[in-house]
Amino acid sequence: MSHLTDDPTAAAILGAVPCYPVPPIGNSPAIDALRAAKAGHGFIIGQDGVMLILRRSWLELDVSVSSPIAAHLPYGSVGPEKANLRCGLIPGGLLRRVLEHFEEALPNEAAAFVIWDEATGAFELDFPTIDEATPSRLVYRTPALAAGSHVICDIHSHGRSGAFFSPTDNADDAHATKISMVFGRIDDPGGAVRASRLCAGGMFLPMPRSPFSGDQYAE
Repeated sequence: MSHLTDDPTAAAILGAVPCYPVPPIGNSPAIDALRAAKAGHGFIIGQDGVMLILRRSWLELDVSVSSPIAAHLPYGSVGPEKANLRCGLIPGGLLRRVLEHFEEALPNEAAAFVIWDEATGAFELDFPTIDEATPSRLVYRTPALAAGSHVICDIHSHGRSGAFFSPTDNADDAHATKISMVFGRIDDPGGAVRASRLCAGGMFLPMPRSPFSGDQYAE
């Protein structure tokens, strides 16, 4: 049971996704534990708004999810936002292999996953089983992951069309925590175009920089 509720289901939910006020000194053991967790998420409330703190083995995300609260709150600040890859940058050579795979699949769309093993720190590519591929439609299967393996990037192409997230993509990504990328105009002499986002906490967040090493692309 929780001191916030006598209902066991509600107590389990509040325990799984806690919400803490920020003390005026700025930190607390509970907030420090939330930030240090290997996996999980919760919220903190400060004088400058509400922040989502989300952790995965590969991701460290602190992001504001509200404007500053108009009412006076005798709390401290939630602190700065951050989005760090605990797994480090993905080797740039994997991006080149993905783009080669997409070009070989033309005129059809294609897909790839970047998987990271938390035990070894190694990255690998998975080219999924394709159930249907055309220049405008792609149906593929997500990989079965071994324990300790995580999908970091879910990437697909739009063949020779532009790069954008479709309503189907939005539905597929709504409840995931991953980097989602779409490449288009794959064989354009000027280079492929892309759209990318971080999917976390039911939100689609902009990617200010590429997750691949040596890739200078910025949104």
